[in-house]
Amino acid sequence: MSNLPLTKKILAKACGKSKVESGEFIEAKVDVVMINDLTGPLAVDAFEKFKVKKIWDRSRIVVILDHQVPADRVQSAELHKKLRKFVFEYGIVNFYDVGRGGICHQVLAEGGHVKPGDLVVGADSHTCMLGALGAFATGIGSTDAAAVFATGRLWFKVPEVVKVEVSGKFKSHVFPKDLILHIIGFLGEDGANYKALEFTGETIQDMSIEGRMTICNMVVESGAKTGIIEPDSETIRYLMERIKDSITPIRGDLNAEYEETLSFNVENLEPQVSCPPNVSNVKVVDELENIKVDQAFLGSCTNGRLEDLEVAARILRNRKVNKDTRMIVIPASQEIYIEALKRGLLEIFVKAGAFVGPPTCGPCLGGHFGLLGDDEVCISSSNRNFTGRMGSSKAKVYLASPATVAASAVTGRITNPKNFLKS
Repeated sequence: MSNLPLTKKILAKACGKSKVESGEFIEAKVDVVMINDLTGPLAVDAFEKFKVKKIWDRSRIVVILDHQVPADRVQSAELHKKLRKFVFEYGIVNFYDVGRGGICHQVLAEGGHVKPGDLVVGADSHTCMLGALGAFATGIGSTDAAAVFATGRLWFKVPEVVKVEVSGKFKSHVFPKDLILHIIGFLGEDGANYKALEFTGETIQDMSIEGRMTICNMVVESGAKTGIIEPDSETIRYLMERIKDSITPIRGDLNAEYEETLSFNVENLEPQVSCPPNVSNVKVVDELENIKVDQAFLGSCTNGRLEDLEVAARILRNRKVNKDTRMIVIPASQEIYIEALKRGLLEIFVKAGAFVGPPTCGPCLGGHFGLLGDDEVCISSSNRNFTGRMGSSKAKVYLASPATVAASAVTGRITNPKNFLKS
């Protein structure tokens, strides 16, 4: 009788076997490969050196411009041109140019490019976010992406699989971002190196797809190869609006065996903040409430979705961003931007004194507007706070939920959002 968890079932299917073991090396068929404007040009250069006459599958390659969008300098514009030339020459079907998509991982989900059971790779480390849809999704290097362009295949080492059970109901001012920061703080920055984290339990089942994306997005910050959540009715509902093909989910065996099981209960969880210079340096927000904030950033592939904007708007409605603080708000995609516009969320942000930008990675990686100067402090809903991540190597970045970011923007100091979100 099979006893495979979901991760191993997907990898077994992808390499044509009935079973795979942790540590085994396999060659697997890839369902989708993604490149963006930061990593894509390197992948194109590598592919051209192969001198193959035909690309693998022009309908399974997704090219998305998102990191330095719109082009912030001539060098960026030239890289964009290189990708447009590649798309044209090889007839790539799925191309999202400036103003037509958004942040790559969000666009992969919204565009219906990922289904449960797929093996998805992207030349960006946060590709693991797509595990929220029941796919095995992971980041790869640009040269590996080029190999997939040529062959549609890639080698993998089958990861150890850790079951992460989460129970309890969140308090009104606590969110999925707080949970994943808490878990990363528990594991440490390398506590899940090359492991797959499978999230389960009542808390995960009650979570929206948006919340699940936040959870899976950040597993790489503990070294994990991927994060994945078994598809359920909520997954199917989300995908039926985006995928024309029939959906046949893959699920793990009921008696699946895991290398380890971790259990967390969120009943008493309070808002978490990741302190510089490492994501795993996590503290409870109340320990940090005297820290002055120069900038608040709401956006990124981690927390630029509609429910993130909505909770921030609840806090900012009829309030102002602190006079000594600036706030940047960036929806993760054109789809989210339009819906936020319809719901009046963007108007709330603008009236509060925030800068609302177009869908792009923005200041998250320090590649575009919103960079920090020496000794400045940013409270951010993004996923990394390494030294120099958002500008000056002398700046400090704290990671938190959208609610904590919005509350901090109002007060000008790192702030627990509980007084703004009383149930």
